[in-house]
Amino acid sequence: MKIAVLGGGHGSWATVAELAEHGHEVRWWRRNAEALEAVRAAGAVEVRDYRGSRSVPVGDGTGKINPVTDLAEAVRGAALIVIPLPSTTHDDLAPRLAPLLTEGQVVLLPPGTFGSMVFAKAVAAAGGSSEIAFAEAGTLPYLARRHGDAEVVISGYATRLPTGVFPLRLAESAFTTLREAYPSIEDAGDGLSGALMNAGPIIHPPLITMNAGPLEHFAAWDIHNEGTQPSIRRVTDALDAERVALREAFGYGAPHFPLADHYATDGEEWMYGRAAHERLTDSGDWREKIDLHTHRYMVEDTRLGLSLLVSAGRWAGVPTPVAAGLLALGSAVTGRDFYAEGRTFENLGLADLDRAGLTELLRDGVQS
Repeated sequence: MKIAVLGGGHGSWATVAELAEHGHEVRWWRRNAEALEAVRAAGAVEVRDYRGSRSVPVGDGTGKINPVTDLAEAVRGAALIVIPLPSTTHDDLAPRLAPLLTEGQVVLLPPGTFGSMVFAKAVAAAGGSSEIAFAEAGTLPYLARRHGDAEVVISGYATRLPTGVFPLRLAESAFTTLREAYPSIEDAGDGLSGALMNAGPIIHPPLITMNAGPLEHFAAWDIHNEGTQPSIRRVTDALDAERVALREAFGYGAPHFPLADHYATDGEEWMYGRAAHERLTDSGDWREKIDLHTHRYMVEDTRLGLSLLVSAGRWAGVPTPVAAGLLALGSAVTGRDFYAEGRTFENLGLADLDRAGLTELLRDGVQS
């Protein structure tokens, strides 16, 4: 299958490597053309995971990573377009990508923070096809960190990947395409359901706000290791309970993939399977210097992710005091108004819809 991967972060490196290894024709586009040419010059991406180390060749054709410096060339003829970028990039990328998309293509946002609505609106504004599916996964398919100039270390792979599709009427064909690339994908319903599976706004805001002191003090701090203390886990559980209550209020049934399963050693398997938290902390790859004002845990998962949850709660009449409190803390720490800037129902143009109108939109999509 022809697949385009957009972006140059840790997740993009893991994405191009795994999909090329599985025999797909992978075109890799980055805004930084110089960095992409450096990958071509290296001749391979080195991958290290639980199976050992190996090289994935860079070149042209199936089973290789094909660097492409032109966005139109990258997506032309691609059945699947994977965007493993922070949702903070969506407002810039969506209007650039929208005129290039064609009927029948599937765009995967892993995860998306309801970015499916941002991209669909951009396509409609550009007069594009209404037959483009946007999929939102509950997490990135990989726990990954780039090492050096041409190596990516993958600490874990998603074994269950709940995913919603916008518009829902395109779900059947979209899932056929998605599962050819990611067999672990599970049908989570529509795009909003997929957005409300996003684990990032549940894991990361308590970690970055409640560890703000040590993050500013120490040269490096692993918020997934020493930062994950019982008091913070209790806040995480309370926040996740608000997410599940929201899903139920919108009519979405189980499984809700409660975050507690990520830390558990028995019960239901979570998105990354068993012992994923231990693999993540044992790797040491998340011991880093975090800038509270710019790190994606703050500007993406707190600002965009929690503002979505709080606004959805206001719309549905579901209290979200923990989400609102953490959102307010993030605003105070950074000196910004995260709700005003956020990915809210108001900013997405959804706040005035009634339930029937929202259901129709999620099913049928945005009309040009």
